[in-house]
Amino acid sequence: MNYLFREKLRQLKNHPGVTVPQDSVFQLPEKVLQFGTGAFLRGLADFFIDKANRQGVFNGRIVVVKSTDKGDLKAFDRQNNLYTLCTRGIVNGNVEEENIISSAISRVIYAKSQWSLVLDLARNPAIGIVISNTTETGIQLVQDDIYQWPPVSFPGKLLAFLYARYVAFSGSTEAGVVIIPTELITDNGKKLESIVLELAHRNGLEPAFIDWIEHHNHFCNSLVDRIVPGKPEEILHKKLEEELGYKDELLITAEHYHLWAIEGDENIRKKIPFYGIDEGLVIEPDIELYRELKLRLLNGAHTLGSGLAHLCGFSTVVEAMSDADFSTFIANLMRTEIAPSIPYPVPEGMAANFSRQVLERFKNPYIQHKWLNITQNYSAKIHARVAPTFLNYEKQEATFPEYATFGYAAYIYYMKPARRDGDQYFGLSNGEYYFIRDEKAAFFHQKWQMSSLEDMVRIILKDTSIWGKDLSKSEALVTAIAGHLNSIKQNGAMETLKMFLAEVEYA
Repeated sequence: MNYLFREKLRQLKNHPGVTVPQDSVFQLPEKVLQFGTGAFLRGLADFFIDKANRQGVFNGRIVVVKSTDKGDLKAFDRQNNLYTLCTRGIVNGNVEEENIISSAISRVIYAKSQWSLVLDLARNPAIGIVISNTTETGIQLVQDDIYQWPPVSFPGKLLAFLYARYVAFSGSTEAGVVIIPTELITDNGKKLESIVLELAHRNGLEPAFIDWIEHHNHFCNSLVDRIVPGKPEEILHKKLEEELGYKDELLITAEHYHLWAIEGDENIRKKIPFYGIDEGLVIEPDIELYRELKLRLLNGAHTLGSGLAHLCGFSTVVEAMSDADFSTFIANLMRTEIAPSIPYPVPEGMAANFSRQVLERFKNPYIQHKWLNITQNYSAKIHARVAPTFLNYEKQEATFPEYATFGYAAYIYYMKPARRDGDQYFGLSNGEYYFIRDEKAAFFHQKWQMSSLEDMVRIILKDTSIWGKDLSKSEALVTAIAGHLNSIKQNGAMETLKMFLAEVEYA
């Protein structure tokens, strides 16, 4: 079996199981500079650009800059930068599968040994968009010298590129670019811009250049949402290669759902020519609505379900969602408590539609998302993702949300250490120990030593760093959580969940 490469495409033209690019795509000019070779960008941003090219809309390719030492570029070179994107998911109740050979990437440059090629791109007038995904740690201010070969940080590299462009085009107002970071931090565009400007000052660059950055380049906040597991496990990888008829070291998998929300006005829409090719690509002046929907309904439901699912003996999200009781808990939690309590105005029906999509994503049999991974930094996630809707529900309804309260109880029980090894704490569930990866582990270890369950709950609920408010003053809430904890201890999490659902339905 041969590797995927350009000449192989002719043999695949009539293959019913894969979408093959036209040969003309290889003549398209380079229009995008991308920092990051990872699966996520290839599965989301590059997916949109590849789709636009296939529709004859954008007609431009991507130059990718690899900055890390991890991995090499041999596979990209061997495969002419082609790779297969295999999407799998549930859409409107039906399983959908699609295999696309992406030709969006024209070449990959290794920053450490080919930095001059990146600076050469600054002289290309066709480059109009810069994309990045350098992880959350990539958008940080570090002392950097833009004349290093290359600069150390991503913001330093970006600044060096922009300065080279400014010089090459003599500060032309037409030479500015649209910069869209996809790193998972709030206001990623604004933060990146502030770091770049600070580095410009520290490097002593002229005021006219700094003015050019601010007024003729556009740093856009963006929100991305798609599960891209990347390269599949060996057995699935070989199975997919056999179905496709070629070897592909760069093959990646992704769920069907995809969202790229970019903050910008009509001017930004014009500067991103592939806007409009897919409803998952959104450009709006305010993307906070999309952030809130994702944070509260997707991330919030994940968080409130994670400890409970693990205590019930479920390993993955899809396994738990295959259980009728757990699936009912998550669906009712989102529909009756989270959706009505999102602390941001949501158009009628939008939360319900998003909830339906989230449930389908949770039930995707192709995504093996482990609950234990979701429980990492559990306390911080409760504070950021769940507490605002919990408190908003209390404010609106003058009572506490029952499903979220049950989720809070499962969180407290999950955080119960059964064993300590130095400064590491381990819980015990279904006869197996699990590592509690949480900064509050020592706090819960101390509190679980108390003899009175209700006193323990009362003290835990005082911690505003978790709950966003002192919740201990409500005896009804203390009693409810203590009751759930006692039942989990006596009857197990699964039986307690069944009893809870029966009580709620009866009430």
